[in-house]
Amino acid sequence: MKIIYKDGTVAECPQEEELQVIRHTAAHIMAQAVKRLYPHADFGYGPATEKGFFYDIDLGDTKLTDEDLVKIEKEMQKIVKENLPIKSFILPREEAIALMESRGEKYKVEHIGDLPEDAVISFYQQGEYIDMCTGPHLTYTKALKAFKLTQQSGAYWKNDKDNKMLTRINGVAFRTADELAAYEEQVKEAKARDHRKIGKDMRLFMTDDLIGKGLPMFLPNGYEVWQQLENYIKHKERKLGYLHVLTPCVGTVDLYRTSGHWEHYRDNMFPMMQVDEEEFVLRPMNCPHHMMIYANQIHSYRDLPIRIGEIAHDFRYEPSGTLKGIERGRHFCQNDAHLFVTPEQIKDEVASVVKLIFDVYKDFGITSYRCVLSLRDPEDKVKYHQDDAMWEKAETALREVLTDIGIDFTEEIGEAAFYGPKLDVNVQPAIGAEYTLSTCQLDFCLPAKFHLTYTDRDGTEKTPVVLHRAILGSLDRFMAYLIEETKGKFPLWLAPLQVKVLTLPGTDPAFAKEITEYLDDLDIRVKLDDRNETVGYKIREARQVDRVPYMVIVGAKEIENHTLSVRDRDTDQTTGCSLEEFGRLLVDKIHDRK
Repeated sequence: MKIIYKDGTVAECPQEEELQVIRHTAAHIMAQAVKRLYPHADFGYGPATEKGFFYDIDLGDTKLTDEDLVKIEKEMQKIVKENLPIKSFILPREEAIALMESRGEKYKVEHIGDLPEDAVISFYQQGEYIDMCTGPHLTYTKALKAFKLTQQSGAYWKNDKDNKMLTRINGVAFRTADELAAYEEQVKEAKARDHRKIGKDMRLFMTDDLIGKGLPMFLPNGYEVWQQLENYIKHKERKLGYLHVLTPCVGTVDLYRTSGHWEHYRDNMFPMMQVDEEEFVLRPMNCPHHMMIYANQIHSYRDLPIRIGEIAHDFRYEPSGTLKGIERGRHFCQNDAHLFVTPEQIKDEVASVVKLIFDVYKDFGITSYRCVLSLRDPEDKVKYHQDDAMWEKAETALREVLTDIGIDFTEEIGEAAFYGPKLDVNVQPAIGAEYTLSTCQLDFCLPAKFHLTYTDRDGTEKTPVVLHRAILGSLDRFMAYLIEETKGKFPLWLAPLQVKVLTLPGTDPAFAKEITEYLDDLDIRVKLDDRNETVGYKIREARQVDRVPYMVIVGAKEIENHTLSVRDRDTDQTTGCSLEEFGRLLVDKIHDRK
């Protein structure tokens, strides 16, 4: 594949740069198509991205529709067929400004003003279209083989909300039509797995702008799953000696000044509230509350480790553009805990946390993940607590512990919490980019800020070390992950509805009610559907909407023989058994969480 550089040199494109060049060229061809259809268009930035390309465009009063995107894409196809040569040239600053002014490109003129005085200002031209760009690009428009426009949205010029809102047109481009087809199949799969759609279909949760963006509400089905997750993780934690607490969703500003959140995390917090003479904020994290619980009484080294856990309601200001159902909201519930330990206990407690993480992943069949040691950026004087000696001590300690317990990990600069380094376990979901699910953070900072102490063996007062850890992360995000991994087909123990009893039309419901009551007495989540609908309709609804693991079909034969016809969601097979056998099967499978 030939490409042209800004100095006019033509060469073979390095393989690792091919997609970048293809997508950058696609952005120019799209801009040319827009200019032909909307001559008044004024162009901002039009870069290639990791997955495609976009261009931010000032279209004045023109509002695009999905039909307009189809027209623009057709015009792009026309430009490709014209096989226009793509050429580059360089101009001195004054000539570059004059060229852009003559073409009515005020955003390009402003961009030139932002460049260093010694910047090389280069342009690419195809046919009548000229764009200021550093390149490189394809040499002919016909070399663009496979592309598609995907959406339009709004974007502020230079990402500054004080600037004008432009129209952003997004697209994707690939080497071949087969690659584009594979991408479109991935998009289709992503839509099928989207937890927001499945959550709506299964009546798991809802959102409403009248309540507030990013504030999801769990409906009965969703709250059932939520409660099962809460019970599951609390049971595991109790067996490991965790003590569960309940703390308020607010705290004083002074609390967060003491912890350092007010200094380092304020932009992610909701605004302060004045109540009488006190200033409060909705809490973004729970560590300050747990620090105060520890400080509530005197401790000896014999008491440590102390493991304080909570399913805690937290609130963070997330920009509206980043909100995504229950995966990322402004209110969520963390599976949070803080472990107060002596320095000698760090290794064993970190190892115990890591083992718990991997035990949980085994229970849920999570195998695609990687471990990251997240470190501070020493150059960032705003995000991080400034104490070089403390950071050196904490990062070295956590690195050594992870190495000693045999964890494979990579290191990433700038991803630490403001108070200390952390182990992040990043999962790769079935769709989309990886994200952090579980974390374990080593903290020498906050215990000192809160003047926490314990009496050591020699009678002296020492400062404990704190491990911040979250195993499920937030229950909300973990549930979103499970929905997308399973397409809403939760395992039996977790399913909001475990069995649905379906009657055939005209059937006496007495036996169906007996089945329902029997299973209900076994604490099985069961529902009777005795509506006068065809059994085929009821089965489709149970499988496709409720995603119920088992359906019991009751007709004349089942009533006569006093037996069950049980349909399995996963195999779609129907088997016969007695009511007692079915009850034992369910109880055993739920107990084993299989």
